[in-house]
Amino acid sequence: MKQMMANRPWSTRGGRDAGWTLIELLVVLTVLAILASVAMAQYRNSVTHAKEAALKSDLFIMRDAIDQYYADKGRYPESLQTLVSESYLRAVPQDPFTRSRDTWTVVPADPEPGSTSASTGIYDIKSGALETATDGSRYADW
Repeated sequence: MKQMMANRPWSTRGGRDAGWTLIELLVVLTVLAILASVAMAQYRNSVTHAKEAALKSDLFIMRDAIDQYYADKGRYPESLQTLVSESYLRAVPQDPFTRSRDTWTVVPADPEPGSTSASTGIYDIKSGALETATDGSRYADW
């Protein structure tokens, strides 16, 4: 019988059961926890960078549409919906940080000298987000 036990590949060495010790398991779990925490930090950073890129792109597109409207009409649009209704934009984009279409901050144009119109239109657009960007600036200042 002893001869048959010695030929088995799963037989015990030196009388001990083969397997993982508690310290080996703790080391493996610690390494896995460290790798998971590094991966989560990288994931959060990549999500923030993607939102920042989307915000920059949305601001560029909306500002370009405002400029095109002004070049075509000789005046600034009264609202963002004006840009949509006159096909300068397909839709008002959603702010990636506030997740709303209604939080954009509009900068009104200066009134024309000698103009009696109370409505000056939208000169610029900014994000309504209160957070700080990864470069230290505020999203609302972009």
